[in-house]
Amino acid sequence: MSQFSAADVVAAYIEAKDRTHLQLLGRVFVEGECEIEYADKTHLVSLPNSSRGLEQIAQMLATFGGQYENIRTFCLSRPNSNYLPHFRCDFLVGMNARQDGTVRVGVGQYGWHFGSDDDSRVKKLVIALEFMCALPASESVPILQWLAALPYPWCSNIQACESIPAIDALRPIKRFLAPIEKDQAATV
Repeated sequence: MSQFSAADVVAAYIEAKDRTHLQLLGRVFVEGECEIEYADKTHLVSLPNSSRGLEQIAQMLATFGGQYENIRTFCLSRPNSNYLPHFRCDFLVGMNARQDGTVRVGVGQYGWHFGSDDDSRVKKLVIALEFMCALPASESVPILQWLAALPYPWCSNIQACESIPAIDALRPIKRFLAPIEKDQAATV
């Protein structure tokens, strides 16, 4: 049986990705048969649609870390059990592009597919980036301060929504985070 709970595994992935601590990937993924599927509706983050095996996943995350800095990713819900076959959660991510300092804020969903009871690490991670906005570097300070003040890596959508900076370009992010508006939009 793995010594890590589902929450431990998810948190280790977030740290590996955000801080480029790729040595943590062995705690996260089942060796040999792991995969990340990536779907980007925004076309603002250039990553492969699929990475298989620890080596490809590490290369994908190293490439991502080479393009961005000040990365902060928040899972907007937490696994309610130590060991699960599947876990789905919304996420919020913010970062600066290393090339020009533009700040990006995005939202989407993670779909975690864990291994067996003997190995509760991830077999497959499905990442769907739903929306991302790119703002000039001049907007970095309030956005990075907002992200730095949120509980990391677990944050409720309500906490994130309450303190989001009043920047017009962030309205779609706020709509995604706002539980009432999100529920109403689903029924329309």
